[in-house]
Amino acid sequence: MQEPKRRRMSVNALKLLTLFGTLILIIFGGTVFFHHAEGWSWLDSYFFTVVTLSTVGYGEMVPQTVVGRIGTTVFIFLGLGVFAVTVQQFGLFAMRKREEHTEWLFGALRHEKTREEEAADAMAEAQAANEDCEPEDTDR
Repeated sequence: MQEPKRRRMSVNALKLLTLFGTLILIIFGGTVFFHHAEGWSWLDSYFFTVVTLSTVGYGEMVPQTVVGRIGTTVFIFLGLGVFAVTVQQFGLFAMRKREEHTEWLFGALRHEKTREEEAADAMAEAQAANEDCEPEDTDR
């Protein structure tokens, strides 16, 4: 049973790495594109790329060239999907980890409850045995 869980974790890790790598490549590609197409500094190109991908869009930087504007629309369609899926997958990963922790916690609590029930049962049995062994009151 341990092997399928390990395989599932490695497949999920591979998905996350692939998405994260794709996102990094898109950010890198956008930065290089805007640096050359618009003549912006590397920092401004990176900033515009991230702001555009994350849909924040401050509006302080706007492509002025035709190539930059067309490239921006293509960049938005390609990059936004990858960005959204990456954020969703990280959220799913965090949710699964929380579920696993919750399941472990409930299992630990159930185990503790079982021990408490066993101790209570043993105490009840001991009391019942003591009641059977006590001499009866014959003064009546």
